[in-house]
Amino acid sequence: MSTALAIASVTHVLKDLLNNGVIDRDITGVVGGNVVVTALAPDKIDTSTNEHTQLNLFMYQVSPNVGWTSQELPSRNSSGDLISNPPLALDLYYLLSAYGTVELHTEILLGYGMQLFHENPILSKSAIKNSLSPPLNVTGNDLPANLKALSTSELDQQTELIKITPQALTVDELSKLWTAFQAKYRPTAAYKITVVLIESKRSFKASLPVKDRNIYVLPFKHATIYKLLSQKTDVDAAVEGQKILPGYNLVLQGASLYADNLTVKVDEFNITPDSAKVTDSLITVKLPAELKAGVHAAQVMNTINMGTPEMPHKGFTSNSLAFILSPQIVSVTANNITGAGNAPRAADIVLNIEPALDETQKVILMLNEIPADLSKDAAFYSFLDPVLTIASPFVPIKKITFKVKGVKAGKYLVRLQIDGAESPLTVNGAGVYDTPNIVLP
Repeated sequence: MSTALAIASVTHVLKDLLNNGVIDRDITGVVGGNVVVTALAPDKIDTSTNEHTQLNLFMYQVSPNVGWTSQELPSRNSSGDLISNPPLALDLYYLLSAYGTVELHTEILLGYGMQLFHENPILSKSAIKNSLSPPLNVTGNDLPANLKALSTSELDQQTELIKITPQALTVDELSKLWTAFQAKYRPTAAYKITVVLIESKRSFKASLPVKDRNIYVLPFKHATIYKLLSQKTDVDAAVEGQKILPGYNLVLQGASLYADNLTVKVDEFNITPDSAKVTDSLITVKLPAELKAGVHAAQVMNTINMGTPEMPHKGFTSNSLAFILSPQIVSVTANNITGAGNAPRAADIVLNIEPALDETQKVILMLNEIPADLSKDAAFYSFLDPVLTIASPFVPIKKITFKVKGVKAGKYLVRLQIDGAESPLTVNGAGVYDTPNIVLP
């Protein structure tokens, strides 16, 4: 592959090809004077009365080569390490223009220049090497500095040959180009030079060669979870929509769920289900005791043992569905009650809860009055910021205390909300919410 000097090297080789053609075909004798070959921008050429008889080669555009775009990609692995040096593949676009003040000289020069490119459609490696090699009779500081640099471009070592292809430009395209050059128009032919490969010499991480190949043929499987249900115990029916409490079973209902080495992933917990509780449409797992109250996501995935020695590799992964684990009030008591008569009450409401509370979770206590007279409006209170006893290092908390005040005397239903998940209430024989409750006499 070539270095970043390859673009300039191509221009130099093309200019050298034209120079040699001018000498070998005695074009100076044809036009009756000196012929100069340059590689300048059109606006840098003198087009006054002193205009020289010359051929000018100007690179007006560079674009990526489509055929080499995906070579040696990806160049980095999942960790961001460089694993290859993909080449920068370029196509170069040139204008060959003829200048002169004598009648027909521009046509003669352009004809010879186009014939040279037609007869040399490929720049051979030997031609590139000869053009870029420093002359043997040049010593000391006589060699031009730019030629010294171009001799190190390694253009002759790139794998792909460089081809010269004429391009057909319309009058409108030529007019726009020369307007952009802000130069006087001269007879012009367009060429595309392809492909120039520039490669970095950065060190990259190369993997060891594969010693053995193992082929595994597996059917395509698209596991899908349709809905999530729950069971209070193993003998209870799976119910959709009921509050999911600590200790419940989670039931995943879907299609194409069965597989070997199956795992149900609930947040950061990987649960291996009992094989007797796995079918293609249902999977039942026990929720981990460490799972906190709040919103969680369930997903099915499996691993496939491959390689020598065999190691687990990622297999299929299902969609993910969310569920809410509600907190449960195991017991509630009202302590240190103060206030009498019509005065509001203050008390310490102590709750034992499942699952244990994490220090980052938001907790709200809600009290709903159970009025003796249903025709009267019931009071409602909510309290934040419980009193927590936090150990160091932190231990999940199962007992919390709320210091409430400004509550009128009465009987209250007690609910707890943790990260948006609300504890359940139970009903009595009459179908009315009844527990858990406290009484503030």
